Amino acid sequence: MSTSALPVVNAPATAGPDTLTINEIFYSIQGESTFAGQPCVFVRLTGCDLRCTYCDTEYAFYEGKRRTFDEIIAEVTRHPCRLVEITGGEPLLQKRVHRLMARLCDLNYTVLIETSGAHDIGAIDPRVHRIMDLKTPSSGECARNRMANLELLGPRDEVKFVIGSEEDYDWARGQVRAGLPGWADRVNAILFSPVFGKMTPLDLATRVLADGLPRVRMQLQMHKLIWEPNQRGV
Repeated sequence: MSTSALPVVNAPATAGPDTLTINEIFYSIQGESTFAGQPCVFVRLTGCDLRCTYCDTEYAFYEGKRRTFDEIIAEVTRHPCRLVEITGGEPLLQKRVHRLMARLCDLNYTVLIETSGAHDIGAIDPRVHRIMDLKTPSSGECARNRMANLELLGPRDEVKFVIGSEEDYDWARGQVRAGLPGWADRVNAILFSPVFGKMTPLDLATRVLADGLPRVRMQLQMHKLIWEPNQRGV
C-alpha cells in the first residue's frame, strides 16, 4: 500500500493512567543528532498524523501493543545504557508520554525526544533534549509545521531539516538565515540530513560548504550505514 493511500491515524487508543501504545523498544547505536555514535535505548511509540513522502517507519503508524510505564522502564533498564530516545511515529500524540519522560529523567537517564515540528513542544519536561524535525517541501507536510515552536527552543534543543531536493535545501537555508539572530543562535545544533536515496551526501556537503551557513551541521543516518537501510530494531 502506498503512503498516500494510508488513512491518517491521530493517536492509538490507550487505557489506564500509566500506559502507552508502543511499537518497539530496542538497543542500538544512536544514528543522528549530536548524540550520534552513542549506545541508546529507543522507545518507539505507535501512531502518526503526518504522511511524509520519505518516511522510513510506516510500520509504526499502526503496529503496537499497550504497555505500562513499569513494563517500559523495566525493558529500558535491562540495557547497559543511560541514553534513551522517545520516538515514533509521532510520540507527542500520546499525551501520557510526558509522564514517561519525567519518570525517566527522575531515574537520571539522559532523555531525547524526536518529534515533528507539527505539535506543541511547550509541555515537554525541560530536562528532555528536544530534537525537532522541521518538515521541508518534499515531505509533503511543510504546511503542518508549527512555526511558533521555534520561539520555544533552548540551548539543549536541536532542529533537523531532512533534505531531499534543491528546493528543500533552499527552504532550509532560508529558515536558518531568518532565525539569525533568534532561535538559530539559541539551539544546541542545526542539522541538515539528506534523504537516503534521494540526495547524495556529496551533493548536500557541496551545498553546505558553498554557503557556509552558521551553526549548520551536516549529518548522515549512521544506523543505515552500519546495518541494511530497511532493517528494523536498529
